[in-house]
Amino acid sequence: MFTGLVEGLGSVVSLTPDAVSLTLKIAAPTDLPEVETVRLGDSIALNGCCLTVIAIDGHSWSFQAGSETLSRTNLGRLQVGDVVNVERSVQVGSRLGGHFVQGHVDALGRVDAIDAEGEWVFMTFSVPAALTRQMVEKGSITVDGVSLTLVKVTADTFQIALIPHTLQVTTLGRRAVGDPVNIETDILGKYIEKLLPQYSGASTVQ
Repeated sequence: MFTGLVEGLGSVVSLTPDAVSLTLKIAAPTDLPEVETVRLGDSIALNGCCLTVIAIDGHSWSFQAGSETLSRTNLGRLQVGDVVNVERSVQVGSRLGGHFVQGHVDALGRVDAIDAEGEWVFMTFSVPAALTRQMVEKGSITVDGVSLTLVKVTADTFQIALIPHTLQVTTLGRRAVGDPVNIETDILGKYIEKLLPQYSGASTVQ
């Protein structure tokens, strides 16, 4: 599990495809604390997608992404030299500064608009309509692994507001209109949507 608070930017060292998967080698963020504590089998989120460390080479880690992951995320579109948002899985006792993020990307969204207002940037994304049913204004959303607050939600778009710090320390500051981004809705919204039809017709009188 993750919180959506990106720890740093990693860079793509190599990409090795085979018939059914893609092996990614990622150089760890240069300022990542306790980078030496990463072990084989650890879960690390790259652009919000939870992957397992399968090899370690100094301060670089390798991961394997299967066909399902590649179809739902932007990892298959990466090129050598690209940067990715990196977050290690949360530890018991650590602060939960964002929200509960599973690292299970729901779908790809697309950057529809980028509007600057002073130092702030408002970004609008288009997504499958099924996902917006799990969103509420002022609720949480994960975009490329970044925990953000929903400013506006329509039938098939949503908007977020980004402060300069977020633009600087995540990949969102590098995004352009048309770019694909990984979207994960709040797990609470998923469960509510699943359960609500079962109880919507039930009487509340005991």
